[in-house]
Amino acid sequence: MNKIGIVTDSCSSISAEEAEKLGIHVLPMPFYIDEKPYYEGITLSREEFFEKLAAGAQVSTSQPSPADVMNLWDDVLKENEQILYLPLSSGLSGSCMTAAALASEEPYEGRVFVVDHGRIATPLHRLVLDALDLIREGYEASEIREILENAREQMSIYIGVDTLEYLKKGGRITPAAAAVGSVLHIKPVLQLAVGKLDSYKKCRGFLKAKKIMIEALKNDLETRFHDAWQRGEVSLMAASSASKEETKKWVMEIEEAFPGHSVMCDDLPLGVCCHTGAGALGIGCSINPFRPEKK
Repeated sequence: MNKIGIVTDSCSSISAEEAEKLGIHVLPMPFYIDEKPYYEGITLSREEFFEKLAAGAQVSTSQPSPADVMNLWDDVLKENEQILYLPLSSGLSGSCMTAAALASEEPYEGRVFVVDHGRIATPLHRLVLDALDLIREGYEASEIREILENAREQMSIYIGVDTLEYLKKGGRITPAAAAVGSVLHIKPVLQLAVGKLDSYKKCRGFLKAKKIMIEALKNDLETRFHDAWQRGEVSLMAASSASKEETKKWVMEIEEAFPGHSVMCDDLPLGVCCHTGAGALGIGCSINPFRPEKK
């Protein structure tokens, strides 16, 4: 039996194939499309999701049922003494708080450690990899939870959106602002801070939006994360709901802006795509979590 197993959800952008390779477990996130339930990656592919979104379907996200969460925990605990559970950020969904309540009761108390990390998408993917590193380094589950929660602010991500339609549907901008923005070819850049998605800047055209995102990340690395950047303790990231060709081009642009640095790139999870639609591109960074002395 292994000592610690890792469970996350599909908002981490970790595919089933990668999860199997890493030896972790991914809980599919539920969606409602025209009031019919679907599960990301199980009964709903990315292609089907975007087809339904473009056709005007009413799409809403939901948190996993407690039964689904506990059933997966039960399976994982058959092969692991403890679980580190890294669900979608508590600022974006109630699933983290629900899981924390479940983990405080028997038979999970002291065996399941829910991490309130404040992340989604590639930053969460990166944090799962950090958790695996910490397990290999011999840290206890309770120590890893504390390390990862202390790293909540140690990341940054910006997302450029090609259309205002889904921000309007989500109530993040008014219909009037969306109409004016469409006429003026406004492409908003969103900032994914800890647990929330906020407006960062409005740009005339997507080329300008990409330039603004790269400049924003450079500023973060020169200010907030200067010391870690100088020490080589920063991972660069990209995310996309655009075509494979546009995504590849975007990664190349980031690599040209930060020569000598590789870029970890994922598809944006569908929970984010509900707000961005197709064609969105993201850029960000994550700082290696600080390792305290083992207790």
